[in-house]
This record gives sequence, structure tokens and C-alpha cells, in this order.
Amino acid sequence: MVKVSLPKVTLAAVAFGSFLLAGCTSPKPWPDSPLYEAPAGNPDWEAPANRKEAMAAMAGHYAHYDVVAYQGETPNGPLSTFIVSYGFTDLVIEEGELVEYDCFCHAEHKANQNMTTTFPDAATRAILPRSAVVEVYEEDGAWNLFRPATPTLIGIGGNPDVPLSMNPGDPLIKDDDDDGKPGVTVFITLFGLIRGEIYIARREIFQNDLTLYSDGSLRGSVRDDSEQLVVGASLGILNAPNNPDQWPDPGLNPILLIPIPEDIDTCEELMAHREAFFPPEPEF
Repeated sequence: MVKVSLPKVTLAAVAFGSFLLAGCTSPKPWPDSPLYEAPAGNPDWEAPANRKEAMAAMAGHYAHYDVVAYQGETPNGPLSTFIVSYGFTDLVIEEGELVEYDCFCHAEHKANQNMTTTFPDAATRAILPRSAVVEVYEEDGAWNLFRPATPTLIGIGGNPDVPLSMNPGDPLIKDDDDDGKPGVTVFITLFGLIRGEIYIARREIFQNDLTLYSDGSLRGSVRDDSEQLVVGASLGILNAPNNPDQWPDPGLNPILLIPIPEDIDTCEELMAHREAFFPPEPEF
């Protein structure tokens, strides 16, 4: 996503653990929206004249950056989180259509309460979205791209086009991050002292709306309808159902596709160029 979900978003699984924070400092508010402003337009840029030219302008190799905002409730007030995902997107013209291919490298989690979470790169890279034929269309003088949802399973096998199993004992649950534990593992630290693990499976369901800009970038917002199953946890207090809702402000759920050279094609290279390619991560 990705999110998820990228992915990027799998880190949102830990939201319920924050009920332990009751009595601590008040949760911080959301930062101002939008998180990022659109780039200044180049007056010399000639926008595509038709759909074929727009597809040609969009086709390419991109550094992928997206942020998805979530909110859940705790005894200490709302738990607001950002899941920040890094990866690659390739847009390729195939048989007259523009097809999107995505892969993910790394994810970060930001919270407005006293908690930290880690989603290992092995789990992030296990998220393998299906390719998608995207819609390219003109609206109010701008060329836009819509990527439809292509549900993707992580931590469980089966048919991604049917609702996610809600059975923690489902025999299709699998160890996608190869750590010897069911599903994929999220690591949590509360107060800097309490440490635990949550084992989850997800059906990642993301769609993106983007606009082509004169600098060659595609920018827009992410919508998340993902489903999540908590398979288990290292602490009983963490082993509870949870699927926090996306915060419905497009400005707090941005996606940026930045054109990059074709020879930058490994996660290690991408993250080494993080400051050059991407804006600062949001903070509470």
C-alpha cells in the first residue's frame, strides 16, 4: 500500500496494545493536512495532448513512497498512527494499456502515543501485490491515474479475492517472513520497557488516485480497505482482534511516485537514496 500496505499498513495491527497507556500524557494531534504540497508547475512544460501521450509520459521506473493514516480508540484517547512505506513502482505499456507493478522494501511506524513498533524488512518484502491495469484519464486539464485494488494476502494462503479468514487456527496461515512464527511478526515496545510481538495475517486492499506533474512525478492519495487477523501474540494482553480504520483525510494519506534511473533497482540502493528521493517522514 505498501501500505501496504504496504506497505505497506501492517504495522497498524498494534493499535489495540496502547490501552496500557491509560494515565500517560495526552495523545498528540494530527499534523496539518496536507502533509506535502504539490510541486510548483513548470511554465514551459507541455502537458500530454491525449491519452496515448499521457500513458507514454507516465510509463517508467519510480521510487514509491506512501503514507497511510489510521486511528483507533484507547483508554488514553485516540491512537493515531502513520504507516510509511518505501518501494518501487514500474508503469509499463502492454498491449495498449498501462500496467502497474509494485514491490516494497521498508516500512516505518509513527504513533501519537508512547509506543514504537517495528515491521521487519523481510515481512515488508513478502508483500507482493498483483499487477494492475490502471485507468488513465484527463480531468480539468490534468492527467490522472487510478490504480484499482488488487487484494493481496500476507501471512496466509488462499484466494485473495474472497474475505479474509477470521479464524486464528486457519490451516492456511503461513510464515511469510520466515521467522518460525505464524503469519508475519510485528514487534512492539511500550514505555521503552514493555516488549512484545503480534503475529498477524492480512488481506491488503489498496487503491491509488494520482496526478501527473510537470516534474515527471505522480502524486495523489491512498485508500485502504484492508482486512486483518491477529493470529497470536507473545503477551496475552496483545492477543485480541483489531483492524483500525483509515483516517479519511486524503492529505494525510499521500502517495508519491518519483521517477528514478532504471539501474536503481535494489532495496538497498533505494534506501541509500532516501533523503534525495523522498520528503521527510511525518511526525506527531
